[in-house]
Amino acid sequence: MAMSLNRVQLIGNLTRDPEMKQIPGGQVVTSFGIATNLTWKDQNGEQQSKVEFHNVTAWRKLAEICGQYLKKGSKVFVEGRLQTRDWEGEDGVKRYRTEIVADNMIMLDRKGDFAEGMPREAAGISQSEPESSEEVPVPQEASASSGEDDVKIDDLPF
Repeated sequence: MAMSLNRVQLIGNLTRDPEMKQIPGGQVVTSFGIATNLTWKDQNGEQQSKVEFHNVTAWRKLAEICGQYLKKGSKVFVEGRLQTRDWEGEDGVKRYRTEIVADNMIMLDRKGDFAEGMPREAAGISQSEPESSEEVPVPQEASASSGEDDVKIDDLPF
């Protein structure tokens, strides 16, 4: 029995505002970028860092939530799978793009950052909770629904 796993978990900040589109079949797709930082000490004890940039795509209800509530600079946890698409450019050269297809997203910005037009329940804060002056990350969980028709790679608008 062969076993296989394609799972990605990232915590980082959005590098650009999400771009939300509707494909011909009517489904919503949102794309955005996330930057993650790696920091280490080199052999001389100097601190080094490297930034990685990740392309993320979300579909359906999760795409709508990402498009509505995320913005450049937002800190998020994203979970999904790696997918590589290929296409032929106008110059006839084959191009490749590896991206994370998200099926879960949790907003990690502090509670106070949710003020602009976001309902409390969307920020993962229950209406019955007393107000707290503590600044703690409030997760906003959103998952892609399973069981819906799979989207074909050719349907992607970007």
